[in-house]
Amino acid sequence: MPENEVCMAEMKQEYIGKIKLDYTYYPGEDFYCDGTVEDELLSIVSNHEKKEFQSIIEERSDWPVLYHLSPLRENIVDWMPIEPDAKVLEIGSGCGAITGCLSKKCGTLTCVDLSKKRSTINAYKNKECDNVTIYVGNFKDIEPSLDHDYDYIFLIGVFEYGQGYIGGDRPYEEFMGIMLKHLKQNGRLAIAIENKYGLKYFAGCREDHLGDYFSGIEDYPNGGGVRTFSRNGMIRILQENQVSDYSFYYPYPDYKFPTSIYSDDYLPKVGELSTNFRNFDRDRMLLFDEKNAFDGLIKDGMFQEFSNSFMVVTGPEMNIKYSKFSNDRADQFAIRTDISFEPNAGWYVDKIPMTEDAKAHVASIATAYELLKERFEGSKIEINKCFPVASGLRFEFTGGVSLEEMFDHLLDRKDEEGFLALFQEYLKTISYRSEMPVSDFDLIFSNILVENDTWNVIDYEWTFGKTIPPRELAYRAYYCYTLGAEKRRKFVEKQVLELLQLSETEAKKLQEEEREFQAYVTGERIPMGELRNLLGFEMLAPQVWEAKYKDDNHKLRVQVYEDTGSGFSESVSYFLKNPYQNDGTGVIELDVSEDVVVLRVDPMLDSCIVTIDALNWNQESILAKSKRISTNGIRYGEDTFVFETKDPNINIDLHGLEHKGSNKLTLKLTVSRVSEKNAHAFKKNSKFWLGKDTNA
Repeated sequence: MPENEVCMAEMKQEYIGKIKLDYTYYPGEDFYCDGTVEDELLSIVSNHEKKEFQSIIEERSDWPVLYHLSPLRENIVDWMPIEPDAKVLEIGSGCGAITGCLSKKCGTLTCVDLSKKRSTINAYKNKECDNVTIYVGNFKDIEPSLDHDYDYIFLIGVFEYGQGYIGGDRPYEEFMGIMLKHLKQNGRLAIAIENKYGLKYFAGCREDHLGDYFSGIEDYPNGGGVRTFSRNGMIRILQENQVSDYSFYYPYPDYKFPTSIYSDDYLPKVGELSTNFRNFDRDRMLLFDEKNAFDGLIKDGMFQEFSNSFMVVTGPEMNIKYSKFSNDRADQFAIRTDISFEPNAGWYVDKIPMTEDAKAHVASIATAYELLKERFEGSKIEINKCFPVASGLRFEFTGGVSLEEMFDHLLDRKDEEGFLALFQEYLKTISYRSEMPVSDFDLIFSNILVENDTWNVIDYEWTFGKTIPPRELAYRAYYCYTLGAEKRRKFVEKQVLELLQLSETEAKKLQEEEREFQAYVTGERIPMGELRNLLGFEMLAPQVWEAKYKDDNHKLRVQVYEDTGSGFSESVSYFLKNPYQNDGTGVIELDVSEDVVVLRVDPMLDSCIVTIDALNWNQESILAKSKRISTNGIRYGEDTFVFETKDPNINIDLHGLEHKGSNKLTLKLTVSRVSEKNAHAFKKNSKFWLGKDTNA
């Protein structure tokens, strides 16, 4: 046992680092376990510091390691304005994904979890926290002893398991009611949960808990002990508990690894929701473009109903209406952007360093403001004012329409002339005093809000004390714009390059410089989107399946030719539907007239391997009779042939066979498609190659 573990009160309590674990209600064994992965997690947190977790996540490329150890899990609670002396309760604390963040923000933190192994992982992971007690045991056993004056109670990814926590006919209503009793007056209960009607589930993501398609959308027809809810479903549960003071927040892409938190007071704008491939735990389908679908929902005021996740917070409304996290970066650039509203102060924007190293970066933005203000004084560009506050920097909140929205509007109308005219205006505007040694590298379209004739630059985080040619800044803005949606790519690309006097080679060089810049910002970390690919889960497009299915159906057709003495021709041939079973076996039954002397059967319209299992003429086998069968394939065994061609054929000589008026030929085959390359390898290495017209 490590030296920092101290046993107390007959093993009813234990300290790991500064965290206290209480086993008073522990039944003596864990009834919930994810198996050996928990041993792996325990080994990691016991032997490594938090700063090492990111490299371990990238090295292991394993979903449980990512899920339990990624610091991005903390984003779901990091934005909340928890008072430094707040008393906080976390139910279902698990391996401690958010425990450390809550501990840093509050006065005292009480955690409850059923699993001793997971609580031990939590303790090692957050061992420096000196204000945390973890109660290990069944919630129903521990709950009566919990205090009734918590400022905040958190159920993050827990409420959907209410049936297991509470049981009974109304477990979710009762679960919420029990938790509300433990809040002080004006305290807040925060529930983060998947939306059963989240757009990603319609688009082809599997249900998070059951792992099947559409079960939430179909209202869980096969049962199961987990339930997620629609927005209205959550509201009904709140109303049944007589809660009228609550707020909905919308983590995007979902609550597990949110990069943004929206609210009813600050909803996403068209074009913002483009990071949708963020399911990391299993394969998914791609039924449609989620970005385009989100854009349509946003236009029609329906985003709230189809947000992938909810965060419901009871109690007084919070000032923060939106948060954006930029902590998938190197530590020195990890910041959070909050948009808030206060009745007396109105709307404002805060940029907050999320690490000690990032404080200098945030401070440099204030310097950038002064330099850019001087450069663009007298132009139509207005640099959004900022000033220092205790948490970081505060910016004025400005209105207007983003240039990105304006370009999208022109693109949707396919107005090339208008698009290029606006782009020329943009280039001219950012070229103002371009000789001055200060450049905002991030003058992308979404960072400029147009109001009347004023262009407000709302974000100038990446400002450098040097001159950067305006055409390079303009190309970067256009290139970043095209990355946001498939429909933007190639639209007026050639004209933009001509306007900027850039060759394709120069454009590719600038694209490479952009990739190098992103690598600099991320500190060579693997972005979350790329990390998903490393985990090995596929994105499956039914449109491709459909094309392949049609192709397969076409190629699996059997074509039959009849030679009545004049040879084979397409005009005296016909097709049969695919006669094959899933295992490749099939039976071909043909009615043959007396005047047919040779029958040709093409087993499929592709290169393949074919075994002739039986060949009967009027129920009598003729397979063993010599010189009845010839093929254009490679003989590979007694009655197996490999066809290198996409026009395989089996010729059956009917000369001399007894005719009975109505003749029946039955051919039983086992077939398997192979590539021409593999078929050629058979031909090259086979000792039994007999040639095109050789008898079998």
